[in-house]
Amino acid sequence: MKISARNVIKGTVLEVKEGPVNSQVRVDIGGGNTIKSMITSDAIEDLGIAVGSDVQVVIKASDVMLGIDD
Repeated sequence: MKISARNVIKGTVLEVKEGPVNSQVRVDIGGGNTIKSMITSDAIEDLGIAVGSDVQVVIKASDVMLGIDD
């Protein structure tokens, strides 16, 4: 797979919360870190994503926000 995004992180699916239209996928990216992604339920089926699947998290964002505790 070749894509223009430079932020590609390999991981393993830990959890899939399926909904009627969109589903939430939690991915273990190592070091005790996880990333959650919302994708269509159709994409879950088309890609065969399930707990234990090896996936690549692709992050393409034009804005990255930071926050601090007061």
